[in-house]
This record gives sequence, structure tokens and C-alpha cells, in this order.
Amino acid sequence: MTLTTIVYSIIVLGILIFVHEFGHFIVAKLSGVKVLEFALGFGPKLIGFKRDETNYSLRIIPLGGFCRMLGEDPDEAGQIGSFTNASPLNRIGIIAAGPLMNFILAVFLFFIVYSIMGVPNPVQTEIGEVLPGSEAEEAGLEPGDKIVSVKNEEVETWESIVQLINENPEQEIELTIERNGDIREVNVVPEEDPQTGAGQIGISNLVDAGIFTALTEGTRQTVWFTGMILVSLVEMVTGQVEPDVAGPVGIVHMIGEVAEMGLVNLATFAAFLSINLGLLNLLPIPALDGSRLLFILVEFVRGRPVDPVKEGFVHFIGFAILIMLMIIIAYQDLLRLDVFD
Repeated sequence: MTLTTIVYSIIVLGILIFVHEFGHFIVAKLSGVKVLEFALGFGPKLIGFKRDETNYSLRIIPLGGFCRMLGEDPDEAGQIGSFTNASPLNRIGIIAAGPLMNFILAVFLFFIVYSIMGVPNPVQTEIGEVLPGSEAEEAGLEPGDKIVSVKNEEVETWESIVQLINENPEQEIELTIERNGDIREVNVVPEEDPQTGAGQIGISNLVDAGIFTALTEGTRQTVWFTGMILVSLVEMVTGQVEPDVAGPVGIVHMIGEVAEMGLVNLATFAAFLSINLGLLNLLPIPALDGSRLLFILVEFVRGRPVDPVKEGFVHFIGFAILIMLMIIIAYQDLLRLDVFD
């Protein structure tokens, strides 16, 4: 594991954790709940300072964080400004704000990516870019050319063009293009991608630019990834697919690999991780936000809160189990990466 990988991992995970905990922090403050400590990381304190009633700290293990509010300790329940004194709706808002901020961060990261790269327009067949030195350039294709057919098969979407080219690696194919109103035929031999085996000629489609377009696509991608992850979770829980879970070690390794592919890819992967973090925290697992929301819903149904001591014990047991699972998954990550060989 290189120093670059560690640095990128600390930055990415630090941003994801900060945004999550800041969601809890800011809504707690707005709700009149006292925040005793806002911390990034776990373990011994590296640096810290106090402002008003809140201690701000940076801790040695950069794999989490916390926003400790007055009243989370059963001994503090009932005090003025405590979490337990807030209304159920305010408490729901405080707890849900963390995961919500992770989804907002994902939208923002995708927005940045699409603001830089543009949003591909799938319902047109005009070439937006021709890579220098590519098969397409050698064949005489130019930006602005509209592809009418591939191998005498009419195409109306960019996806259909890509599919036909992908299916014919190292085989000469004929493209019918329209340029400045003239129709012409161009022969090109797609080069085989060594990793996927698919044919490629070095063209990309036209992209739409603009803030609104980038924001719309960023939101759409966040919703799509959320749905995809939820489906994967259901399939794993029901045994339809084998569990494939990466722990901190695996995630750090993946961040290092993606970082080598450029900052745009890293931002996209960070958005994906942020969605995962938001969804994970909404699961009704003791010690996670979803479990705390569940206790508040139980309070709605019962008409009175659960005994704080009992709730605290459930979260403590859940936290201990989560730590054990993280250790087991981290060990499996190390085995998968052949660290012990």
C-alpha cells in the first residue's frame, strides 16, 4: 500500500465522514440540542479545541467519527438542551440528517464530474470527439459526423453504435455517415480492447453541457446507484448472490486503484461510497442511525420512549458486533490482497 493510496483514502473517507457527521451536527444545533463533541476518527485525540459548548477533535484512527450530543448518555437524560428532550420529529431529523447529507454529497460529486465532462446524449448519433491516433482518425472520421448506419444496419442511438462496434473487434466494418449534408461510406477496423475483448475505434458521442443538465444527471445517477445497491443488498440477504463485502482495507485498496485512473474517476467512486455509507447507516442495525430511528418509531407506537439504559445497552452490543465484523472483513481483505504471502 503506497503513501499516495493512504493520502487519497484519508481525504476521501475524511470528506464522507465529515459530511455525514456535519449533517447530525447542524440539525442538532438548529434544533436546540447541545453538541458536546464533534470528532473525526476514533481512538486517542491528535488535536482539538473547544468553542462554546462543543469540543472539536481529530482522532488517530481515520475510519469513522461521531457527533456526541447531550442526553445520549442515560445519566444526562432530561437536562436542558439534551437530545432526549427534543421532540420526536426533531430527533428523527437529527438522526436522518447524517445519511441524507451523504446522498446530497453524492449528487454534488456527480454534478462536479458532469460539469467537467459534460453529460453524454444517448439519443443522437453525432460524433463529439475523435481520439488522436485512433482507428477512427485514420479512417477519416471527424467530430460532427453523424453516423447513419453500421454494417448496413441503421442506428438511432449511440448505444446501438457502441454495441455494433464492440461486437466486431479486428473485423473491418462499414460506417455510413452524414457530413455537411453529404452521405459517404467509411471503412474502419475496430481495435480489440485487451481487457474486455470488445472492439473500439476511438470515438465518443456528443455531450450536453450546462449547470442544470449536470445537476439533473447527478441526481439521476444518485437515484440509480441507490436503487442498484438496494437490489444487491436484497439479493445478498435472500441468498440469490454470494455476499461480496469490502471492509476498510479493501476500500482503501480500491481508492488507490481508482485514484490512478484520474480525479474524475476518483470523484465518481467517492460518490458511490457516499451512497453506500448513507444506505448502510439507514439499516436497522444496532449502533447505526437506522436503529436509532427505529427506537424513535417504537416510541411513537408505544406513546412513551424506550428505557434509555436498555436502548444504550442494545447500541453497545451492536457496536461491539460491528467492530468484530469489521475485523473479520479486514482480515478477509488482507487474504484477498495476498498481504500474508
